[in-house]
Amino acid sequence: MKDEYDFTDAEQGKFYRPLEELDIPIYLDKEIKEFFFDKMSKSDITYSLSETVNSLLKKDIEISNQLTRQSTTNG
Repeated sequence: MKDEYDFTDAEQGKFYRPLEELDIPIYLDKEIKEFFFDKMSKSDITYSLSETVNSLLKKDIEISNQLTRQSTTNG
């Protein structure tokens, strides 16, 4: 390591990326992947696993929100 470094032309934050922009890897269980790959191989429609899983999760969130609203109005 050097005793001193010259940061005269350095640009602060040049490689900074906000946390919201990071792609976080999500690992599916083997049987889940097999299920979707099996469905994809039997389908004439081309779609991505990421789009499918995201759609399912969005629907799950929607259902969860509906159930939460129902329990607060009925409870």
